[in-house]
Amino acid sequence: METTGGAPENPLAEQVSAARAFFETGATRALEYREEQLRALARAVDTHEKALLAALRADLGKPATEAYVSEIAFVQADIAHALRHLRRWARPRRARVPWIAWPARAEVRPEPLGVALVLGPWNYPFQLLFSPLVGAMAAGNCAVLKPSELAPRTSAETAELVRAHFPPEYLSVTEGGRETAEAMLRERFDHVFFTGGGEAGRAVMAAAARHLTPVTLELGGKSPCIVCADADPEVAARRILWGKTLNAGQTCVAPDFVLADARIKDALLDALGRTLRRFFGDDPAASPDYGRIVNRRHFDRLTAYLGQGRIVHGGRHDADTLYLEPTILADPAPDAPVMREEIFGPVLPVLGFETLDAALARLREMPRPLALYLFTNDAAARERVLRETVSGRVCVNDTLTHIVGRDMPFGGVGESGMGAYHGKTGFDCFTHHRTVMRRGVFPDPSLRYPPVRWGVETMRRAFRLIAGG
Repeated sequence: METTGGAPENPLAEQVSAARAFFETGATRALEYREEQLRALARAVDTHEKALLAALRADLGKPATEAYVSEIAFVQADIAHALRHLRRWARPRRARVPWIAWPARAEVRPEPLGVALVLGPWNYPFQLLFSPLVGAMAAGNCAVLKPSELAPRTSAETAELVRAHFPPEYLSVTEGGRETAEAMLRERFDHVFFTGGGEAGRAVMAAAARHLTPVTLELGGKSPCIVCADADPEVAARRILWGKTLNAGQTCVAPDFVLADARIKDALLDALGRTLRRFFGDDPAASPDYGRIVNRRHFDRLTAYLGQGRIVHGGRHDADTLYLEPTILADPAPDAPVMREEIFGPVLPVLGFETLDAALARLREMPRPLALYLFTNDAAARERVLRETVSGRVCVNDTLTHIVGRDMPFGGVGESGMGAYHGKTGFDCFTHHRTVMRRGVFPDPSLRYPPVRWGVETMRRAFRLIAGG
């Protein structure tokens, strides 16, 4: 379709149509093709590494080492893992057949879905776009990527990487803002993978429903951190603040707030202050290891939280450089916005609790989070927290490290998301597990065909016998 000027009438529709036509050639089904493209992706990331690190620095102030480990190396590890295990993941598996079909054989074949849309966020604009892509490619799909416009340098570098190394009918990138994302969601995809906030996640799900397209939603929420009285405050402070200050707190699984046993709360607050100084010195603004807030809107949102509790450590900020010092906020009101909204920044509220009952009661009143952190060496307390809470993931005596394992599915529950990925779970996310059963023509007993020869009681006894009842 063309206008009088010769420009495509709907370039997005043509982009998806080209991807679907290429998928239907069957080229992406071959394991050799998938492996070749995954290796090409690994080489492309290597080639563009310096440019990507510069882009991440420009967009988010990310220190080079942090950006490399949390973005570049993360994706390269995903690719290496997929290449090691792809042939096993893609192997058909035998399945038992029902007695009524004997003799027969059945298997479950992992098959690609078709054309996937991956919508990336701004906080880890490379990792959270390309890590799902690895699963889509390993599963044999074509894909269209939409990076976040809030990380414009990384978005541009992502588009250049894909254009330079892959045919557009196999992988393509569409840049733009909200209107572009909405236009893309009007097209028919075979799977939509979205990482972002809850409000946008609802919009994605509603748009995908028009085509009955399955979705994976990786959202967020207020990930709590419980610190029991038996925890070591120094260790807890180091691990909590490492998870909270990575990417200046702009991490979906960062500890959002701390519930500390009243018997250890003051010691923990002191340890948090000492740890901040060890991490970033007396002036974190001068530290080469601390990033910045993504834009002025989020900066203003975060600084508004500073008046909603007692600032124990930190609080300094500079709008011109989008700098917000890591801030420990003690005892905010339970109904304050900082305790109702996902913080997504370097502000850490710390509240005390008298009993574990009280802490768990507070968590039950809140939406189900993406992650839950617990610091304790008490096995009974640990099991009670696991039994009486619901979250996407749980990490005991640490933060953030649980996202690294490729054999551990990553995903939310309830308002923190639906579906999961990483490793084989990422492969399965973009895969249809198709059951195939094969029978011969003979034998073909008449037992199952009309007219019915047996009464209900006879059939009940027969089924009980077969089922072993």
